[in-house]
Amino acid sequence: MLVGLVGKPSVGKSTFFKAATLAEVEIASYPFTTIKANHGVGYVKVECIDKEFKTQCNPSHGFCIEHQRFVPIELMDVAGLVPGASEGRGLGNKFLDELRQADAFIHIVDASGMTDEKGEMLPEGERRNPEEDIKFLEDELNKWFYNLLMKVWKAFSRKTEMEKSKFSEAVEKQFSGLKVKREHVKTILRNLNLNEKPTSWSEKDLMKFASHLRKISKPMIIAANKVDLPNGLDNYMKLRADFPNLNIIPCSAESELALREAAKAKLIEYIPGEKDFKITGKLNEKQKEALEKIKKNIKHFVGGTGVQSTLNMTIFGLLKYIAIFPAGANKLSDSKGNILPDCFLLPEGSTALDFAYFLHTDFGEGFIKAINAKTKRALGKDYKLKHRDALEIVTK
Repeated sequence: MLVGLVGKPSVGKSTFFKAATLAEVEIASYPFTTIKANHGVGYVKVECIDKEFKTQCNPSHGFCIEHQRFVPIELMDVAGLVPGASEGRGLGNKFLDELRQADAFIHIVDASGMTDEKGEMLPEGERRNPEEDIKFLEDELNKWFYNLLMKVWKAFSRKTEMEKSKFSEAVEKQFSGLKVKREHVKTILRNLNLNEKPTSWSEKDLMKFASHLRKISKPMIIAANKVDLPNGLDNYMKLRADFPNLNIIPCSAESELALREAAKAKLIEYIPGEKDFKITGKLNEKQKEALEKIKKNIKHFVGGTGVQSTLNMTIFGLLKYIAIFPAGANKLSDSKGNILPDCFLLPEGSTALDFAYFLHTDFGEGFIKAINAKTKRALGKDYKLKHRDALEIVTK
């Protein structure tokens, strides 16, 4: 699973990325600091089931703090996009192309309004309305999809009609590199009531189709970053009011980075996503002042600094994944003695049989039943998995 961080330059994408991954990336307050896309591992937070079994897990992947399990996901930070990116302005074409494989986008917005459309600092006293950044990025991403469609549309639509191919399947095949699914296409055709003959579509129809295809195949959440700076909170509230249908989370990536680095240095005890932390190390006056300021600011937000909340909302809210623990009905450890070593993310609606195949093809083909490690009940192959289920797969 790959989540792309997008937005104009100098909004805090690289800071968000580093805070989420603690990767070494270049951070600076000038446009196009990121020249090559950064890839790293971030984590979503799940309440671990180990507490229910009165034990402590030993994760093989990710980690667990105070029975809060952090499950790995892949993050990608690309260079800032500017108006005209879909036509190649700035570094547009290169970095839009790198976003093809993303399952979802997190749009990092400068909620303080201190930077212009190019990511350059505005003169003191001037502010940009963050609404403009949301509109421009949506427009650029839609045009990106539209341009990709237009490159092949004439021949593709004609061929589809001549061969009497199923349109949804043909689009899925043609644009598989964008992770477009036939279900996406079927939903759009149903909602837009478009003519079944794509050769008859107008340019307006094509733009509608492209923008809806982008939205459904690359869902997006807004991280209103720098919300702790002057005007940030007021602008965030305005964004919520003006875009009631968008997922917008208040965020301070810089605060999260400071907390995670302090925790790494054993100066504080901190669980990502929490609204508080405990000082455990010796701090100088400057460190104390910075941490007190962060503590004061994040108490205003649900989910602490917003970085962890944004990641969790992307995976569990937008993409609708659920966390599943492989666990024996009578034994929670693996052959090496590690307790509940794994936790996997599967799409909502997955069945016990899907989980068996996810673990290994042989498990799927030899499936007899699943056993719920919590209740010890036997489950059939059609059992719909629930978030935080713990299952053992029994095979032939």
